[in-house]
Amino acid sequence: MDLTGSSAIVTGGGSGLGEATGRLLAAKGLKVTVIDLDADNGKRVAADIGGGFVAADVTDTEQVIAAIDAAAAQAPLRAVVNCAGIPSLSRTIGKDGEYASAHSLEAFRKVVEVNLIGTFNVVRLAATAMSRNEPDADGARGAIVNTTSVAAFEGQIGQVAYSASKGGVVGITLPLSRDLGVVGVRVNTIAPGLIDTPIYDTVPDPDAFKAKLAEDVVFPRRLGQAEEFASLAWELLTNGYINGEVIRIDAGVRLPPK
Repeated sequence: MDLTGSSAIVTGGGSGLGEATGRLLAAKGLKVTVIDLDADNGKRVAADIGGGFVAADVTDTEQVIAAIDAAAAQAPLRAVVNCAGIPSLSRTIGKDGEYASAHSLEAFRKVVEVNLIGTFNVVRLAATAMSRNEPDADGARGAIVNTTSVAAFEGQIGQVAYSASKGGVVGITLPLSRDLGVVGVRVNTIAPGLIDTPIYDTVPDPDAFKAKLAEDVVFPRRLGQAEEFASLAWELLTNGYINGEVIRIDAGVRLPPK
């Protein structure tokens, strides 16, 4: 699909996977709107790539519509990459046998709300805007890439909420592609493995921590780079015959229990 003269939205575009993706899309000539709750980083990335920034919570319908309208005002919205998400780490039960020590139901809901429901919220609204575009020769009007995780398939100890939310993103991929095929919008999902993003730099010894993580990777035995994710996102946006797929980018890793 030719994205020349199009606008794009990248959620979670202020850092990590989203930042790398926004930078690549801008380099390819798209007018990129960065959506993030981190205004400082979101504005920084937008300024660097000559794009726009909208502070928006992906679970907030009105905020998402405002961001979509801002993007579509620049050029027809034909590309969306959903990278916004939050981590979670909590075991299902505590060690003391007390109900109060069980996994917080509020925390579980929050992770699902952001990672799964937020993703769907952006998809349903962005696809609505895309449906107004003029179709190309294939009838294509846009493409959407969502982000899950290998934890959707091999969730580790303490990842029950995160894995549930990311498993949901996997589950909606095919039905979304079927729902939206009628208006010429493709939907695919990327399942990243161990990607080197700023979240790993918050631990006491980042280099040692990353080296330990890389021990489970098959080849190449290193963490992935955000730019490698962005490259795959670009392929899924532009290759008009890939639809309804969940594609791992993980160098063959299969996560152990912990």
